Amino acid sequence: MKEKRQTAILNLIDKYEIETQESLVENLENEGFKVTQATISRDIRELKLTKVSTKSNTQKYISLNNYETPLSDKVIRVFKTGYLSMDFANNILVIKTLSGMGNAVASAVDAFNYNEILGTIAGDDTIFCVVRENYQADKISKKFEEVLNS
Repeated sequence: MKEKRQTAILNLIDKYEIETQESLVENLENEGFKVTQATISRDIRELKLTKVSTKSNTQKYISLNNYETPLSDKVIRVFKTGYLSMDFANNILVIKTLSGMGNAVASAVDAFNYNEILGTIAGDDTIFCVVRENYQADKISKKFEEVLNS
């Protein structure tokens, strides 16, 4: 139950700008979880959540585990070198690579450490990348485009 609740918390803070613990409790209850303030406080600590300022001068929770750290040049170079194209259906991204580069590009995707990605399966020139939620597939494809254009 704890794992499901914490996954729900991560999904909620990714989907909405949640400013307070009270708002988080309310959103979790709407998702069917009965929680106390103490439980939420522990979850926030365990998930390494913190608040950041938003463009609208409010604050929202983010996960420090998700916080993007600079990627090594080598990982970015492997991704850019091997990548050919991408498409998605529901929560599965299909990435086409140069022949023989599937495993290397999948390793680069894994190194990106995006919380939205559950895992990758690579063949010779094709990668299946499973994303947690359907709505996150487009977000991940945009993050990949940012890496390609950097």
